[in-house]
Amino acid sequence: MLHKVSIAGLTMDPATNTPIIILKTEENDQAIPIWIGLLEATSIASALQNVKFDRPMTHDLFKNFTDVVNITVLKVEVCDLKNSTFYARIYFQSEDRSFDMDARPSDAIAIALRFQAPIYVDDKVIEKSKMGEEVSEVFDESEEGKKWADYLKNLDPDDFGKYKV
Repeated sequence: MLHKVSIAGLTMDPATNTPIIILKTEENDQAIPIWIGLLEATSIASALQNVKFDRPMTHDLFKNFTDVVNITVLKVEVCDLKNSTFYARIYFQSEDRSFDMDARPSDAIAIALRFQAPIYVDDKVIEKSKMGEEVSEVFDESEEGKKWADYLKNLDPDDFGKYKV
């Protein structure tokens, strides 16, 4: 069974300096935390806050492209949780067919926001996340990952304003 969710907020994991998106089921306020990347968190936050950039960011470019070819997003599903990795599917509709594609939940959510499409979480994801299965992602130990971690540590929330849902 699928449960419709809303975005309850974005936060940072203090132990890993990794962004976390918190989804909440509409029927019983069950929280589902998903650790995501910084760029995806920025994309989600900008969509939630209706921030427009001079040039399209990746998810905005995707939306622009699908508008040109007349494809829309019907819904997004966070459909599985295996070995601490969340899986999602994006469901599309074109003039002549429906189809779906595998996606990372963070990308799927960023796209759903741009299409104002509903977001759902499968029962098995909720159950696995309740069972205490570890849901953190692997640290990026590359030089670029370390630069982003340093950048996050030095961020001042006043630089961006307060995030409100």
